[in-house]
Amino acid sequence: MIQLFDYWRSSASYRVRIALGLAGLQWESVSIDLVKGEQRSAEHLSRNPQGLVPALEIDGQIFTQSLAIIEYLDETRALGLLPGTASERARLRALAQAIAIDIHPICNLRVANYAIEQSQGAITMKGWMQAFIGPGLEAVEAMVEDGPYCAGARVTLPDLCLLPQIYNARRWEVDLSAMPKLRRIAGQLETLPAFAEAHPDKTPH
Repeated sequence: MIQLFDYWRSSASYRVRIALGLAGLQWESVSIDLVKGEQRSAEHLSRNPQGLVPALEIDGQIFTQSLAIIEYLDETRALGLLPGTASERARLRALAQAIAIDIHPICNLRVANYAIEQSQGAITMKGWMQAFIGPGLEAVEAMVEDGPYCAGARVTLPDLCLLPQIYNARRWEVDLSAMPKLRRIAGQLETLPAFAEAHPDKTPH
């Protein structure tokens, strides 16, 4: 049995759930409650010494880091998430990383909570999220193509990063009115079964 150690609202876990769905795989979701601190338990640290989610147990191994997991699934299950020439694949990775490496980490709960605690009330969670998600997505808006998906006519790696970040943006009431391409792409992705089934509301928690 494939096991995904995840948290329902983790955007990194959300990405991997989408990839598993695209691969047509059946898996067991094992909740690691980040709010309760279960990621710091000895049991979970034995899976991922970073104390993060997701961790995926598959093919007799445990993998960590969502983009690495997704690329493993892409390579071993022929998902076609990084098609084209070397330069085209570099562009796809840049789009994905603009979300997963530039926006996501600074909006991680442990980062945001630390900033809020140190500010002694001057910073709110919503204010912090809006300050980084909004400008980050504005840059992504300028980077994506005009097709139905981030890089044109087919689902590729950045699409798996975009929809979870749009979920977070909506959760924190980020103004997306100036991002028509991202709103259109997100709407299209939400119609696809692998993306719809990976939604946090459909994930055990």
